[in-house]
Amino acid sequence: MEKIKFGPQTLFYPAVSLIGANVDGKPNFMTVSYCGSGARKPPAVTFPMNKFRYTLRGIRENGTFSVNLVSGDIVQKADYCGIYSGRKRDKSQIFKVFYGILKTAPLIQESHCILECKAIQYVDLGSHILIVGEVIESYLDEDCLTDGKPDLQKMDPLIYSACDMKYRRLGDIMAPGFAVGREPHDDRPQTTVLDDCLSGR
Repeated sequence: MEKIKFGPQTLFYPAVSLIGANVDGKPNFMTVSYCGSGARKPPAVTFPMNKFRYTLRGIRENGTFSVNLVSGDIVQKADYCGIYSGRKRDKSQIFKVFYGILKTAPLIQESHCILECKAIQYVDLGSHILIVGEVIESYLDEDCLTDGKPDLQKMDPLIYSACDMKYRRLGDIMAPGFAVGREPHDDRPQTTVLDDCLSGR
């Protein structure tokens, strides 16, 4: 599927993702279920990583990484990447890999949504390092758009439930965001409400 550049955006909420980094010149991927948005401008993502992770070595080495959304069609490969370390298993051939603007962050062709990132901060939290990355470019499969906007349902993102160790899919739509909680006489456009919330007004 052809990838469409969508500009520097965080795009998706915390879901199962594959963090990609070149280690000693070879693509390596590890699975995380706790990657999230860090900032809107410039767009940034954050995730914690154990200090002994093989992938961390590659992120520090190149200063770049990718966040590749995991969908149902690659869940088995993603789980494999979470079970086995790149120190003992060569994971460079598991996916079709391509490179974007930064040239050193491996991107997964099979992922429907990808964030190409530059590492901008490492925060020592004890057992883990919190990595903050600026999103330099985002890539979407063209069939994951509806009316020109990213469609999460089409991306088929997976959620990892730690309490029962299961991967789950999105459920039903419950209510419209930034609308269902409005006061009865608030007639501002919905985008204005969204902007107000994001700007902290």
